[in-house]
Amino acid sequence: MSAMMLGRRRWMRAAGAATLAIAAPTLTRAEGKKLVTLFLCGDVMTGRGIDQVLPHPSDPRIFERYAKDAVDYVRLAERKHGSIAKPVEYGYVWGAALGELERRAPDVRIINLETSVTTQDKPAPKGINYRMNPKNVPCITAAGIDCCVLANNHVLDWGRAGCVETIETLRNAHIKTAGAGRDATQAASPAVLPTRHGRVLVFAFGSVTSGIPRDWAATATKPGINVLSNLSDEGARRIGRQVRAARQDNDIVVASIHWGSNWGYKIPSEQRAFAHKLVDEAGVDVVHGHSSHHAKGIEIYKGKPIFYGCGDFINDYEGIQGHDRYRGDLMLMYFPTLNPATGKLVQLEMTPLQIKRFQLHRASSRDATWIRYTLAREGREFGTTVALTDGNTLRVGP
Repeated sequence: MSAMMLGRRRWMRAAGAATLAIAAPTLTRAEGKKLVTLFLCGDVMTGRGIDQVLPHPSDPRIFERYAKDAVDYVRLAERKHGSIAKPVEYGYVWGAALGELERRAPDVRIINLETSVTTQDKPAPKGINYRMNPKNVPCITAAGIDCCVLANNHVLDWGRAGCVETIETLRNAHIKTAGAGRDATQAASPAVLPTRHGRVLVFAFGSVTSGIPRDWAATATKPGINVLSNLSDEGARRIGRQVRAARQDNDIVVASIHWGSNWGYKIPSEQRAFAHKLVDEAGVDVVHGHSSHHAKGIEIYKGKPIFYGCGDFINDYEGIQGHDRYRGDLMLMYFPTLNPATGKLVQLEMTPLQIKRFQLHRASSRDATWIRYTLAREGREFGTTVALTDGNTLRVGP
């Protein structure tokens, strides 16, 4: 037996042993009656190549160093996995995620929409600019999304007018937004999502560590996003004041933060300290971190889930070489269930998916095992365990 085969068998055996040791029971229907389940995911990037396969593609001209036509990204994906029958239906990109959403029926559905939804044609001078035609917004409503977080480094890719058009397009489609607005007050205001057992408040912040220009910040007179200039104690206290001003009994508070670099598993110490302050001092129940193109470690801190990086969810990166060891083609649907009376996590399950031809598919058992192993490894420093169930569902525990 080769050393490579021996190493692989040891890895698979270790993964299986961990699964048996830490598997937890699924909630019964009675137990779930007074609880709230969220659907969270990482970056949904419906611009550029994705926009080109939808029924109403934008002008495909782009202004990147290596590509001048958004259709080039479609060709790369087709070269990797086969042709895409264009135009696709609006729900096409969600693929297997639609069935999983229907099966689990989460109380609210929250995504980080990392693209400008606009007809504006003057790009910001930043090199990579994402844009989706507003006529393609049914690809967001097809998944029943309740809230789009907009505090990220692409929502102003086509200027402040493009940001305003994005907000208005989503609101006209009855989708709430957080993290961007016509002025600073609107950008800082939470999205309020009612459920059967209280409300979910979504506050959204864009950290400059993710590449967001500081001058994208909304002001008293200018549209923009809710920029987080640093991860300071005062910043956490300011968020705490906002949370206390808006919170009512049985509210679940989500702090959705676009922060950090695109690649790498290391959690900066300042991120971890800031996330803890959000729980301790600001009363946040869920820290929904994103920006990394792959899933990062998860921490359950004082009963509150901290997702340091949820990874990408929908993108046009197929066929782009580099960073292969991070398996950016593997995505996760996050389903935290919380008790609104305490704000504490009761259960956390995740569904692994893989993107092919710009569509989400259920991940294979082998790929689901790879994700479980990776998240267990990265969660070890937080004391987090990850189990893989028979149905290829990941279950996380402290």
